[in-house]
Amino acid sequence: MTVVEISVSELRKGLTTALAAAKDGEDVIITERGLPVARLTDVGSADLLARLEADGLITPPAESRAVPRLPQAEAAKDALSSLLGRMRR
Repeated sequence: MTVVEISVSELRKGLTTALAAAKDGEDVIITERGLPVARLTDVGSADLLARLEADGLITPPAESRAVPRLPQAEAAKDALSSLLGRMRR
């Protein structure tokens, strides 16, 4: 992903060009007096996890992992079901 910096005055003159760059996947940083004030990106880049992965801040898991069922949780569920059954009688 490339980053393009454009001033507010250039943005006014070339909005179509800036939009085209954003559609192509580029980040367009809008500056005012040399300081970044906004970022223009395509809507597809709005997915937070994809952006974090692209920026190298997170990595996807090597393999999918199922959450193990704990025996205590199963026993508690059975006990609760039994209690509710007795209360409904």
